[in-house]
Amino acid sequence: MTALPRLFFITAAVFALIGMAWGIHMSASTDHTLAPAHGHLNLIGFVMMSVFGTYYALVPGAAGSGLAKIHYGMSVLTVVVLVPGIVLAITGSSEILAKLGSVLAVLTMLVFLVTILRNRAD
Repeated sequence: MTALPRLFFITAAVFALIGMAWGIHMSASTDHTLAPAHGHLNLIGFVMMSVFGTYYALVPGAAGSGLAKIHYGMSVLTVVVLVPGIVLAITGSSEILAKLGSVLAVLTMLVFLVTILRNRAD
């Protein structure tokens, strides 16, 4: 496995552990107000990053491209902006980060689509 898929998997595991701890905290406090943000952390932070890592592990030629490194950065940025943005939106502070994070999520998936279209699995 090349370095990039491993980095995607490590990051996915870190996000999953944070999501699990957050879920335990919500359960212990019986306050599930922030469940949508928790869900997005697990879905985008763990599932999506794992899917991307799997693709790059299966198509190592794609993992070596500059676009793949940009894709990793965008993926992390999406989680770091979107999840707190959802928290802020739920608490009534501001929706701007949630909106920005949503756009980043779409752009990240678009970069993934371009990557898939540019590279063939051997």
